[in-house]
Amino acid sequence: MSFFYTNLFSGFITLIQPTILLLQVLNILMQPIRNIAIIAHVDHGKTTLVDRIIQECKVFDERKEVGELILDSNDLERERGITIISKNVSVNYKGVKINIIDTPGHADFGGEVERVLKMADGVLLLVDAFEGPMPQTRFVLGKAINLGLKPIVVVNKVDKENCRPDEVQQDIFELMFNLDASDEQLDFETVFGSSKYGWMSKDWKKPASDITFLLDTIIEQIPAPLYIEGTAQMQVASLDYSSYVGRIAIGRVFRGEIVTGNDYTLCKKDGEVRKVRVKELFVFEGLGRVKTTSVRCGDLCAVIGLEDFEIGDTIADLLSPEALKRIEVDEPTMSMIFTINNSPLFGKEGKFVTSRHLRTRLYRETEKNLALKVEETGSEDAFSVYGRGILHLSILIETMRREGYEFQVGKPRVLFKEINGVKSEPYETLSIDVPSEQSGKAIELVTMRKGEMTVIEPKGDLIHLEFDIPARGLIGLRNNMLTATSGEAVMHHRFRSYDKYKGDDLMPVQNGSLISLEQGMATGYAIDRLQDRGRFYIDPGEYVYKGQVIGEGTRPKDIEVNVVKGKKLTNMRASGSDESYKIAPKLRYSLEESMEQIKDDEYLEVTPLNLRIRKIPGQPRI
Repeated sequence: MSFFYTNLFSGFITLIQPTILLLQVLNILMQPIRNIAIIAHVDHGKTTLVDRIIQECKVFDERKEVGELILDSNDLERERGITIISKNVSVNYKGVKINIIDTPGHADFGGEVERVLKMADGVLLLVDAFEGPMPQTRFVLGKAINLGLKPIVVVNKVDKENCRPDEVQQDIFELMFNLDASDEQLDFETVFGSSKYGWMSKDWKKPASDITFLLDTIIEQIPAPLYIEGTAQMQVASLDYSSYVGRIAIGRVFRGEIVTGNDYTLCKKDGEVRKVRVKELFVFEGLGRVKTTSVRCGDLCAVIGLEDFEIGDTIADLLSPEALKRIEVDEPTMSMIFTINNSPLFGKEGKFVTSRHLRTRLYRETEKNLALKVEETGSEDAFSVYGRGILHLSILIETMRREGYEFQVGKPRVLFKEINGVKSEPYETLSIDVPSEQSGKAIELVTMRKGEMTVIEPKGDLIHLEFDIPARGLIGLRNNMLTATSGEAVMHHRFRSYDKYKGDDLMPVQNGSLISLEQGMATGYAIDRLQDRGRFYIDPGEYVYKGQVIGEGTRPKDIEVNVVKGKKLTNMRASGSDESYKIAPKLRYSLEESMEQIKDDEYLEVTPLNLRIRKIPGQPRI
């Protein structure tokens, strides 16, 4: 009898399983959705705000301990405190599914912002209550307004001393007006609060206990995506990789529905089309993904089963495919040469050292990094890599060296264009916040590089300066600025446009290099006696090779020095000649600073353990 009931029960479960699955799918399809991107200047609190939303919507089990900066999963992001790669998370609040996209705040990663804004229906514009709209605020806001997205302004960090929330709100309105925002966009809702302390409210003088006011505002103000009937259309805006299933396409369904197991047309650039099958579909839930059988218009999803796709491709109907307009990204403004390491110490510290390894890795990066371009050169060992700026390229270099790659890079160079027969170069808007007593030094340094001051105004106890400066003038400026202002200057810059070339005499004359004459172990004796020639990049006991740049000279010309020479030993001792060495600490440069130090006839040798500058063999010395 028990066997009979067991079989009956299992048969009943088998019968209702499709019904349960259908109800789950209907629930997903019928659930209201809001797609929103969080945009802001670097370090204005985007990722911290996402943390608070995740905690408020109880995405995690309350018994688990959750750290800060949940979405900054990349080691480089946690170390630098900036977002480099855009990520999305989905939360449920009052029965509404909110897809939140966290975007980078630095102008060099603008390609990330441009490709994900198309997935959103509205934006949270986050602005620091003290700093107000910054150069990158203007950049990301301009992109959002051009796409017709509805903004909600969040004035963050109102707990700061000397904050000025009401003035900042007015500044944002003026900025939107100058960016030709529509009347509907200018009628934006403003939310005040502190992501750090986890509260948001309508009045910054009346702190709340949580951020529910912000979530309610998102549901009320951000429009739900319209359901557009018709054949399927989905645009690939991002990609992921799994060692089990391969490449995963991530994007938004703009029309119709995408269904598992169906065949579709993949519309690529230049009009190329190919037949593909969707093997698996996932929607975002919390920080993870949930498998589903279909995704409706307006939702974000991850598709498994596509091959040879690129960001910007469209998944369309099999019989009557219609491609969406491809994602447009601003052109690169800077280039560097990447080549194999051929120094005397090659292959001793890295795992991937050949040109085949370098080529494969660089072209793989272009698949997901839209703002990056790679071109072949006359040599099979060297590649021209084009990016948005020093930081954009340095993040790629740092990522590669952590993966075990060993290679060399040349001096960063800005890209020139000919516009209407006039030689043009990229210009940047540079903003500097500096104490008033140091402002003169800051202005002098920038004007020496042909920067033109456009704004000077007080901001609390600081002076806010803005300049229009050729991008060439920014190379090496940060280090000199921090030295001149005792480390008190805060600099930000963003690309403005191409404009008339400012001439060859823009950069100040650099001091020459100290070059090693011999190969071997550097001695304290030799370094001690050469300290009047300049500052060294090495300590006694470090191994050097011939042609390695081991220091910065005090004169404009390069000097070859022998730091391997040891003291002649005798049986005689004398107090005058046996005094102890007094060697100054070596100069330590970060990767970005090292890139700015390279001269035209030098390479930066990048290995997992070291950064070394060397003269390019066979080139005439400067």
